[in-house]
Amino acid sequence: MTGPRSGTRQARGGGDTVRLKRAYEEPEASDGYRVLVDRLWPRGVRKDALVIDAWMKEIGPSAELRRWFGHEEARWEEFAVRYRAELRQQPAAGLVDELVERAKRGTVTLVFGAKDEHHNQAVVLHGVIARRLRGTVKAGRVRSGLGVRSTSPGASPTSRKASTRL
Repeated sequence: MTGPRSGTRQARGGGDTVRLKRAYEEPEASDGYRVLVDRLWPRGVRKDALVIDAWMKEIGPSAELRRWFGHEEARWEEFAVRYRAELRQQPAAGLVDELVERAKRGTVTLVFGAKDEHHNQAVVLHGVIARRLRGTVKAGRVRSGLGVRSTSPGASPTSRKASTRL
């Protein structure tokens, strides 16, 4: 979707926005509610330096899944399927519900630490929330066969310092 900044990946639901942003990027007033969605604190970032409203550790992938994935792009599709399954379990499912409700009221920015802006858990979570906002998926149910698209169809993803659009 087109956003106010060319470097912002976002999904809209009822006029509201969910964005993705690396923990190493400067916060902006337009970020709204900023939530760290990594189970581990981002490397090299002081806890007093990261501007977030919440840290939802439990929404991140399990240690087992994170280690298995190892940010290997060849494992991306299977990682996304497995992570969406984890997001249907508590406590993650309740946190997804909370983020969907917050996104209905205003902008939510999912903050993550991964170097790869196109293949990480925040991208999967963004897709889950976006589908819920569009009303294509009932609360607590995610179709595991859906892929996560990091760019528009036919476009090739490019590396940028700022977050990219979904």
